[in-house]
Amino acid sequence: MACPICQKRKAKRFCPGKGESICPVCCGTEREVTIDCPGDCPYLVASRRYGEERKTFTAGDLPFPDVAVPEDLVHVQRKFLSGLGYAILLFWKQTKGLTDAEALIALEHMAQTFETLRSGIYYEKLPDAALPRELYRQLAAFIQEYQKNEAERTGSAPLSLTGAPALPEKEIFQVLVFLLRVGRSRTNGRPKSRAFLDFLRAQYPAEADLRKEEPRIIVPGS
Repeated sequence: MACPICQKRKAKRFCPGKGESICPVCCGTEREVTIDCPGDCPYLVASRRYGEERKTFTAGDLPFPDVAVPEDLVHVQRKFLSGLGYAILLFWKQTKGLTDAEALIALEHMAQTFETLRSGIYYEKLPDAALPRELYRQLAAFIQEYQKNEAERTGSAPLSLTGAPALPEKEIFQVLVFLLRVGRSRTNGRPKSRAFLDFLRAQYPAEADLRKEEPRIIVPGS
């Protein structure tokens, strides 16, 4: 039987994304490009592993390269960081079609919004595309709710590393930059890539609920 994509080569490899067999060449070239590949596809898993082993990621590739993110801040604010990741996963579950690129656009624009506060002028950087814009709004709602819950839980604003009220705009900005960098290092850049989203999902217990338990921190190597 001929491959349904190229109509030339033999269909030898079952594609769970298309629900039928395709040829190995089209599997490699169309994977996460025109095909929505499920994260548990063995060919996708193997290709991601292969790509990770050969990926190079230099300091010049980092988003906001001039921004230093203190390692201690990432660990101190692990609950907030985990909450951001979980908010992205909830949105992915709701929309189904979210890709790495769209999630990273939302994160980048949120980081840009908080970056404006460094100059003392608040200016919201909303994404142009609909799906990243909706995720941006969900992240903004999470940040606002998180701050409110922390204040209610402690009875007063807890102290940050610098002794100021917890999660000042600078620290929120740094955590957003950190998560954005993790995302950029994990995605493979293909249009339908969900390598970063699958990585996030692997960091949380099955059916994790932030209202009941704190998921694992998404800091690599922890």
